[in-house]
Amino acid sequence: MPDSPRPRLPDQVRTLLDDFDAHGADAARTAALLLLEAIEADGIVHVAGAGHSLAMVCETFYRAGGLAPVRPIWDPRVFPLDDAVRSTRAERQDGVGRAVAEAAAPAPPDVAVVFSTSGRNPYPVEIAQECAARNVPVIAVTSVPASRAASARTETSLADHAGVVLDTRVPPGDVVHPGGAPRTAAVSTILAAYAWSRVLADLDDLASARGTELPRWTSANVPGGDAVNQELLARYRHRVPELSAGT
Repeated sequence: MPDSPRPRLPDQVRTLLDDFDAHGADAARTAALLLLEAIEADGIVHVAGAGHSLAMVCETFYRAGGLAPVRPIWDPRVFPLDDAVRSTRAERQDGVGRAVAEAAAPAPPDVAVVFSTSGRNPYPVEIAQECAARNVPVIAVTSVPASRAASARTETSLADHAGVVLDTRVPPGDVVHPGGAPRTAAVSTILAAYAWSRVLADLDDLASARGTELPRWTSANVPGGDAVNQELLARYRHRVPELSAGT
């Protein structure tokens, strides 16, 4: 009898996306409602991640169609492009995440979004802990299966400190290809980006129903985009220093 064909990568990714739609829809809508309430109260969305999860911090910040009141909170040591080994050390080091959150000083009506697929390194866990201790709601974008299988470098996981958990269900190790013995094709960024886009879509629907106009960036490459963005820069640059640091 011939061997069964190996699952195709596109099919595996679509299965994970469908799985999130089936199991994560309520959490995404709850996250959207938290964001809406924070924005309506003139709060800031503090966004954090380390290593490759910083790709998602970039996805949320100063992004066409994205929210303007977003502040990236991070320590340069967790940025992998200029010293990859250092970034791994830093996110495993006690105290780094807590210091980042303390420096950002989030406070109600702010909200925090923390991205970490494994959710078991001190950096994201401490950020979530500190935000929650300040009565700032935490939205975790993580994978519960990956977290359960990860090396336990903390007593708790990121999800333990979040009011809302967007579970991407990314498998342990992240990779999905080839099926049966995966060694390549990481999918965490795909799933996290989709989860965030779904939250933004739900947020738009909720805001429209309430008659709330969301402060959103417009692409600088379309007519009128620069003018819209200048107004938002003037509104938020004093509260989000990363929008114009050093200028």
